[in-house]
Amino acid sequence: MSLQNASIKVTHFIIGGFDSVRRPVAVGVVMLVIYLLAVLANMVNVIFIISDKRLHKPMYLLICNLAVVDILYTSNSSPTMIGVLIAGVNTISYVECLIQMFVFQLGMVMELFALAIMALDRLIAIMFPFQYHTYLTNTRTVVLACMLWVGTCVYVAVPSASLVRLPHCSSRLRYAFCDYAAVIRTTCIDPNSSFNEGAIILSFFFFFTFIFICLSYFVIGFFIKFSSLKDKTKMGSTCVSHLIIVACYYCPLFVLIALTRVGVVLTLEERQGLWIWTILGPSLVNPFVYSLRTKEIKNKIFKVFKKG
Repeated sequence: MSLQNASIKVTHFIIGGFDSVRRPVAVGVVMLVIYLLAVLANMVNVIFIISDKRLHKPMYLLICNLAVVDILYTSNSSPTMIGVLIAGVNTISYVECLIQMFVFQLGMVMELFALAIMALDRLIAIMFPFQYHTYLTNTRTVVLACMLWVGTCVYVAVPSASLVRLPHCSSRLRYAFCDYAAVIRTTCIDPNSSFNEGAIILSFFFFFTFIFICLSYFVIGFFIKFSSLKDKTKMGSTCVSHLIIVACYYCPLFVLIALTRVGVVLTLEERQGLWIWTILGPSLVNPFVYSLRTKEIKNKIFKVFKKG
């Protein structure tokens, strides 16, 4: 009863994560440039892969899937943050905030799964080079990706649906956009139990995918070790791109986890900076890494410029 008496009707949330930023417009412009480059580069990769039938292969379909995840992930929260910094629009409607929270969690988990199945692709390609297209067909690749999308949507929908029923005691978000941690803090309940449950499940996905990727490359390294120099060069070149992307995404998250575990208290600005990098950084790096290191995509880009 006390919760109901203390609760308020929330139609809009106030975004307060950037209140202490000294030069908001400059920061916003930098984020806007990075965001536009990331979206444009990922869209180019998607269009090239879809339009060229020669690129309709499992590896390129997975690159396309990663590009779609990156576009979704970065386009969900970046416009809101850029709007706050440049235009000073620091409010967001209740429904829009919940949608943003859902899509943000969906993109974050799907990024983990996208990187994991790309490691599986490289593992099969190196372990079974002659049976690769038999084991991992285009149809199986698409079905696997769709299953992960559907499963992740179901998983993310559960906490989002449970949050809708909770009363709110505040309309001010502590962070720079609508994520689960920010929204749950505005409710009238003790957020610790919800944080613990969410952290356990998310940590499982995080460490499961990371361990799977590490084990995949341990096996790949074993095969490369006993291969000829020519095969080593070829195998290594197909894996370097993926490893760069894995490092870009996992390193900031490991920094957050490691510093928290050793008792280092990050300021709100430092924590948000790491989160913003996990959103914008990999989304910008991914398409350029694959464009420059993947022969077929690089050749197609050069042909387009030559025609122009």
